[in-house]
Amino acid sequence: MWNYCTFIAVAAILVFPLITYSQQQPVTDMYIFEGSAINPAYAGTQVQLSATLINRDQWVNFPGAPVTQLFSVNSSFMRNKIGVGLLISRDQIGIHQDLGLYAQYSYKIMMENGNLSLGLQGGFNNISSDFTLLNIKDQTDILLQGKISTFNPNFGAGIYYYNAISYIGFSVPYLLNSKIVKVEGVLSEARRFRYYYLYGGSSYELTPSVKFKPSGLVRFQEGSPLSFDLNGMFVLYETVAVGTSYRWDDAIIMIFEVKLHENLHFGYAYNITLSEISQFSNGTHEIMLNYRYKIPIIHKGLSCPSYY
Repeated sequence: MWNYCTFIAVAAILVFPLITYSQQQPVTDMYIFEGSAINPAYAGTQVQLSATLINRDQWVNFPGAPVTQLFSVNSSFMRNKIGVGLLISRDQIGIHQDLGLYAQYSYKIMMENGNLSLGLQGGFNNISSDFTLLNIKDQTDILLQGKISTFNPNFGAGIYYYNAISYIGFSVPYLLNSKIVKVEGVLSEARRFRYYYLYGGSSYELTPSVKFKPSGLVRFQEGSPLSFDLNGMFVLYETVAVGTSYRWDDAIIMIFEVKLHENLHFGYAYNITLSEISQFSNGTHEIMLNYRYKIPIIHKGLSCPSYY
């Protein structure tokens, strides 16, 4: 059951008398391995069918803390000229839930030293709040009655350039500044404001069996401070990846990933929270499963890039 402080935090976007600006979109740690989570242009760039499931439990033991699930599946078609994918997400923060469903499309341009992918996505978010789960002292408060939901169609775009040793991408996953919650008769409202991702990375072979893969991600949302990640991964024998990330003013992240089978990979990340929330939480846990399969009728004769 929620305590009073948690209730105030999650209800603030409804009762504060102006338009609320916030960093609403959660960021998974496993975008390093699954780029379609932040950029539709990534769809199909791995050639073969790729299906990924991610579960993120943020701020464990903190009442009403965010929980995120994400499922993505994508593949190349037409001799690797286009990519098609589907992205499904669910974010739960206390009594608030955000369900997203987006179709992704990419068109690839083969260049002399790499590939350029242009991507689009379109779909919707269904955002709902269930106030019946709260113990409300004032039963006459119109802001805290029953269940409310908002259906928000949206679309986004991205660009992604990659070759065997490096990559760089830029995306705006949600172009519309859609309303998250609007209560009739009240001056308050909350919106999902447009945000941007700029990221890149490279790979260096230290020995025949060890690679070092540095990367970075810059996030910017209108009305919110700039944020960024710095990542460093070591890949051993093309089988195991270990590394760490620093998320500006937020967390230090430990990442582990292993190839369980030629087609199956497992990943785990643990966030050490740097904010004052660490006094009440046991950190953040995130797990990932990725399955890849080369469909003979679609991918026959095509070479797939290395997983790492």
